[in-house]
Amino acid sequence: MIRDELIQLVERAARQARLPARLDSARQARLPARLDSARQARLPARQASFGAREEIRIDRPAEESHGDYSTNFALQIAKAVKISPQQIAAHLQSHILSLRPDLFEKIEIVEPGFINFFISAKYLQNQVATILEKKEKFGHLNLGRSKKTNVEFISANPTGPLHVGNGRSAFSGDVLANVLAAAGYKVVREYFINDAKNSKQIIELGKTALGKGEVYLSEYLKLKIQSVRWRTKLTEGDAGFLLAKEVQADTKALLEKKLKIKFDKWISEEKDLYQKNKVKKTLEWLKQKNLVYQKEGAWWVKSSQFGDDKDWVVIRESGEPTYLLSDIAYHKDKIDRGFEMIIDIWGADHQAHVQKMKAAVGMLGYQGQLDILVLQLVTLKGGEKLSKRKGQVIMLEDLIDEIGLDAARFFYLQKSLDTHMEIDIGLAKEQSQKNPVYYVQYAHARICSILAKANAKNAKPLHDLLNHPSELRLIKQLLKLPEVIEDTANDYQLQRLPYYAVELAMVFHQFYQDCQVISEDKKLTQARLFLVLSAKTALKNTLSLMGVSAPRLCPGKNVAATLIKKT
Repeated sequence: MIRDELIQLVERAARQARLPARLDSARQARLPARLDSARQARLPARQASFGAREEIRIDRPAEESHGDYSTNFALQIAKAVKISPQQIAAHLQSHILSLRPDLFEKIEIVEPGFINFFISAKYLQNQVATILEKKEKFGHLNLGRSKKTNVEFISANPTGPLHVGNGRSAFSGDVLANVLAAAGYKVVREYFINDAKNSKQIIELGKTALGKGEVYLSEYLKLKIQSVRWRTKLTEGDAGFLLAKEVQADTKALLEKKLKIKFDKWISEEKDLYQKNKVKKTLEWLKQKNLVYQKEGAWWVKSSQFGDDKDWVVIRESGEPTYLLSDIAYHKDKIDRGFEMIIDIWGADHQAHVQKMKAAVGMLGYQGQLDILVLQLVTLKGGEKLSKRKGQVIMLEDLIDEIGLDAARFFYLQKSLDTHMEIDIGLAKEQSQKNPVYYVQYAHARICSILAKANAKNAKPLHDLLNHPSELRLIKQLLKLPEVIEDTANDYQLQRLPYYAVELAMVFHQFYQDCQVISEDKKLTQARLFLVLSAKTALKNTLSLMGVSAPRLCPGKNVAATLIKKT
């Protein structure tokens, strides 16, 4: 990855220029922006090795005229080493060029001390073969170093079918797991089934099942209630548990067959926590550690001592455990299973629970990393038709039936998880370049068409002929994929993937317009076919991370013909 190479070069150049020694003698000199411990822990050893105080940042400038990469490292350390940023930049420039002259077309120093890197055409040309050698592994990293990671997502209450809000958790969790696996983490996808017989929701579901109430009642539940073989003298908790089991079976089938999401582990709150006495054992453990106390007939956990704003009840006056105790037991179970990183993806209504859980894992003495992602709401533009089918709550399955799985996955991923999002149903169904998923898939179909026409199986790596600006721009775009995976694995901003896919499709279409792939020049044809093959690899790998298909053919000849003219 070019960015990593540049980080290493800047570090080596800094050492040759004796800048670390100057930093050490600057009496506890620190950069203005110091890495927080969580971010530092996730940095590769090579990046953290400069002294664990200075982060060498390599960025991509917004303007091509400013280079392919840039760093403000000279500005960051200037005050500490008491040398002007431009002098530092000049030292670094000289040493970097002596270390790797083949990597650069040039290195520019721009006031007040930025260093802009222009990557050489020769280096870019050689990367085409590397992409094809890696095939489906292109973009993959060893950032995670096989760290055992638990990603828990959806975990919807088993009181009815999944709705469009659950779709955001479903697709973001699945794609995040894909990204982390590609970044070298050992990922387990997990679904927690809230089916405890003593929980309020299951008891209310049981009342509805037994005809004693109407909470959660829908046409779907009416049919389910009729299909269950009810035993006599069931408690409300037992009835609710049985009905939840039927609902969950439908949810699992929907996820696996229609949404193409396969979980590695399904955890039943009733069977795996309560019936195995893990909730009771967790309470006893908390008592032994003096982390709970009695007040007003209830048991309270000392969460305020671990960063929360107050303590919370874990055993009510009635003797019934609260959902918080169950959640603590569940996270203790995750910790006991050896997960070094735990990621919970929750809905917007769980925001208030975040601090409680962070305090809880602190009590449990967890030394790993806990990240809780709280998703914001999803609305539909043009969803009136869907809402009329089964009531005000729009089912996820209805949305998939309306716009297709590929469009659903792509559109759900386009916004940061912590912002409200709206899905435009009309746009998602449109077969034109206005629809981003269609535009990206068309690029892949166009690539397949070119390769099929040219019989590219025998394409030769004559990459030294790739000198056209559009060819080099395409190679640069391909080489962004590992960076996209690394950055997304670090900060979970999944919207990078669809944005990168659209940008890659756009750059490819421009290349196709500017450079005739199949021509009378056989050597140039072979070189360009090799580049087209590498573009196919990068685009397919990106779509695979998102769980979006990479079609060989594009639907609608007339639409495709129009798109060809416009691109």
